[in-house]
Amino acid sequence: MPELVLRPLENDDIQPIAAAFAALGWNKPAAQYQAYLQEQQAGARDVIVAVWEGVFAGYVTICWQSSYPLFREANIPEIVDLNVLPQFRRRGIASALMDAAEERIARVCKVVGIGVGMTADYGAAQRMYARRGYIPDGLGLASSGRPLAYGDHVRVDDDLCLYFTRPAWTALG
Repeated sequence: MPELVLRPLENDDIQPIAAAFAALGWNKPAAQYQAYLQEQQAGARDVIVAVWEGVFAGYVTICWQSSYPLFREANIPEIVDLNVLPQFRRRGIASALMDAAEERIARVCKVVGIGVGMTADYGAAQRMYARRGYIPDGLGLASSGRPLAYGDHVRVDDDLCLYFTRPAWTALG
């Protein structure tokens, strides 16, 4: 049976993670993971790394203070930046990362928050979050964390999101 290990981000992970995403043509430079590590060390973010049979496979982060105003004001931690490398998908890694993040949040908060992009690139994530019981927060679309109003014109990119919540107790069963 394949071995999946979930653990906190370590300094030695930064270059291999950045290189893995660079090989895909994704803009996820080492500086992003250096910042994540500093935030993890300061207690502002948790970063859970997935290692499949000794090889980096993906990660997820928890922002304990969300940049999304509704979550921040309500002290709802936000699951952010879930990524599994394409060659490791369909093995339950994203679900395992989500389970770990939701369990950590459930220890300290009654609600789990998450934002998801609106393009087809996020289709699998959109379906997974719905299956996991997340429901829209009711405020509609947001761009760069700012709720949009009727008539707003925005660029459709990774910053265009719909935010969801679910009770944290459901993460524990």
